[in-house]
Amino acid sequence: MTTLSERVSQSAFDGSRLRVVLLLDLHDGAQKQFLEAYEHLRNQVASVPGHISDQLCQSIENPSQWLITSEWESAPPFLAWVNSEEHVETVQPLHSCVRDTRSLRFSVLRETDHPSAAKPHTGLQAAPRLGDGVVRHALTFTVKPGTEKQVAKILSGYTSPASRVDETTRLRRTSLYMHGNRVVRTVEVQGDLLAALRHVASQPEVRAVEEAINPYLEQDRDLGDPNSARVFFTRAALPAVHHVAADGHDPDDVQRHALFYEAKEGCGMALAKLLAQQDEAAADDPRSPIHNCTIFQRDDIVVRLVDLRGPLDGQPALTLGVSGSRKAATLTRLLAPEQGPVSNDREIARFLANSDMQLITDRCAPSES
Repeated sequence: MTTLSERVSQSAFDGSRLRVVLLLDLHDGAQKQFLEAYEHLRNQVASVPGHISDQLCQSIENPSQWLITSEWESAPPFLAWVNSEEHVETVQPLHSCVRDTRSLRFSVLRETDHPSAAKPHTGLQAAPRLGDGVVRHALTFTVKPGTEKQVAKILSGYTSPASRVDETTRLRRTSLYMHGNRVVRTVEVQGDLLAALRHVASQPEVRAVEEAINPYLEQDRDLGDPNSARVFFTRAALPAVHHVAADGHDPDDVQRHALFYEAKEGCGMALAKLLAQQDEAAADDPRSPIHNCTIFQRDDIVVRLVDLRGPLDGQPALTLGVSGSRKAATLTRLLAPEQGPVSNDREIARFLANSDMQLITDRCAPSES
């Protein structure tokens, strides 16, 4: 019998096929309009690299409940599509038809074919992953240059919402950082991520802060308009693409840092994958100062959340995720020109200092007995 390692590893880069499940609840009478919008969407998705197939299903018990499933060669091409501006514009006609949605993403671990089928079992996840019961997500947006201090003051002053969302969902940690005029908010949730995000967004103290920073945002939004809010938060989503921890425990002697990487145009996914490979190797090295890492990526923006034992500059190359000269050269090729190079110790130290994001707030929920 195979024993699972205690090391926690969740990744979009294992090469397994991806099954995406989208649950929808339609407004009464919107079925025909929705079907027409879906036909347009289906034709566009069919041409996206990495897409294999999709199905549209309607409940036999409740005609307002619909289901879209799609299969992809792996997670990266799906994430590139779903986070693209093209996707935001393509799905816009669906929003007026839909009362509520829920998106679920699974890698394919096993499958059973009809005996007469000759389909090979390729692209399957090699083994079950060991998780820690925590869902990680981030949001990012930019503010008008010159307003960073005002925004930081507003964001640091809010009252934390209650950590308990419902019987099964709880906010564990919320961290907020800035790098120049870019804001990144990371959340850790035990239970249902969507329920937690909705819970946070509905809190008066959070809504007051969001309204207060509206005048400073580079992208206009109206949180009172459901469509405007939906588009804003869709564009702001910064998904977690990789997480690894040496074990399932959170020691007290670590310090959290958020490191900002800007990739060369079109190289964001490749950069995130390189860092993920390095973090997997670090998790196997007992000498590594890194306890755990989470990588968030959207387009050419990569944020790496690192829990470190010891100072940030204690082992700069390991902390940055480029152990060895060949990996450093690869990172240099993937970075935007203004961020690199990182070909020697001095340049690595400079990059590490410049990429370390300014901490605004880091709030952990109290432990429950």
